[in-house]
Amino acid sequence: MSEEIVIERVGGFAGFGLPSSHLKSVGKVSLADLSGADRAKVDTLFARKKPHEPAGGDVFYYRITRRTPDGTLTIEVGEEDVPDALKQSIRDRLE
Repeated sequence: MSEEIVIERVGGFAGFGLPSSHLKSVGKVSLADLSGADRAKVDTLFARKKPHEPAGGDVFYYRITRRTPDGTLTIEVGEEDVPDALKQSIRDRLE
């Protein structure tokens, strides 16, 4: 089984992905489909010990969930830390 990455864009002016919002921005990527550099970046993000602290206001941040045979891990990171391949997988939808 290949590891799956689920990425959600959260926040911003419209409050994407927040509990009261009907706007969701979500993407899925197989870790095997990422370049070596992007896989290394994802590994580095999950290895961090310091949690992301949102800059405030109308700024987006990203919730990344890594699903592996051993379990599920979720982190939150700033927009500047997310590899483009993950950002490009995101699609907006209304729920």
